[in-house]
Amino acid sequence: MLETSARLLRLLSLLQAHREWSGAELAASLGVTARTVRRDVDRLRGLGYPVHASPGTGGGYQLGAGAELPPLLLDDDEAVAVAVGLRTAAGQGIEGIGETSVRALAKLEQVLPDRLRRRVGALTAYTVPMLRPGPPASAVDPALLTELAHLCRDTELLRFEYRTHEGAVSRRTVEPHRLVCTERRWYLVARDVDRDDWRTFRVDRMTPRPPHRPRFTPRTPPAEDLAAYVSEGVSTRVYAERSVVRLPVPLAVAAERVSPSAGTLEADGPDACLLRSGAPSLEVMVVHLMSTGLPFRVLRPPELRAAVRAARDRLDAALDASAEIPDGSGDTGRP
Repeated sequence: MLETSARLLRLLSLLQAHREWSGAELAASLGVTARTVRRDVDRLRGLGYPVHASPGTGGGYQLGAGAELPPLLLDDDEAVAVAVGLRTAAGQGIEGIGETSVRALAKLEQVLPDRLRRRVGALTAYTVPMLRPGPPASAVDPALLTELAHLCRDTELLRFEYRTHEGAVSRRTVEPHRLVCTERRWYLVARDVDRDDWRTFRVDRMTPRPPHRPRFTPRTPPAEDLAAYVSEGVSTRVYAERSVVRLPVPLAVAAERVSPSAGTLEADGPDACLLRSGAPSLEVMVVHLMSTGLPFRVLRPPELRAAVRAARDRLDAALDASAEIPDGSGDTGRP
């Protein structure tokens, strides 16, 4: 009996590892006959595992999706990776994921062998997450993310209400293409049917209005690198003022200071890069550039150079102890 149980676990592990196996391949891997494989497959089905079999010379066995989630087999590295991932899942901008991750982690750690529990504990105790400062993540319902992902996969039209930053609400019908996530936001890249153009939508501002059908024929996406496309859209295209500056630091160094939602980076040789960004005004853009803590040289627009000079003069005046800068209270600014 123990031998049969061990063989069933081995068979399940094989089915989970690859998309499809022939009966002969499974029999050779397990060291049994094809008839034994068929019996063991029937036992797995009885335990709730949906093992599909296709007949013929080109047929084989495949583990499919069932109505309920059966137990999963994980090797040591996979178990550690899942446990660490669950511990760091909170704060990723998905509503309720923190509590759900804790429950899943509790179940996993309950069955982890001591050696793996120690590895997970060490990784957690001696790892400090480095998160960018900023506003908290916008919570997104996991069910909404799942719904959007399915619509992208099944190429079905999506109808929803969209709320802008100012609070205006509009009805949209789009052909969803891909979900893109940043540290604090989820975005949907889709082709707007009424506007006949590609658009990027923040998922936390979307309220689906089904039914979503019919299906559509997928079109060529607006860019090969959709992450860069969304980054440019949320950091540059939406703003009235846009700039290009050169940073005399390697791309990897700049990427540590500039988030994808603040601008797009492009290597300009091994020791420099270009930063493209946007802002509601040139004065705000100067502040954003200064906040990176990196040196920069303005390439365009020329008006940004004047804004930088104006900011420099104001800072110089603030540091000039001999300057008389009235503050409205009669104080000349002198000690």
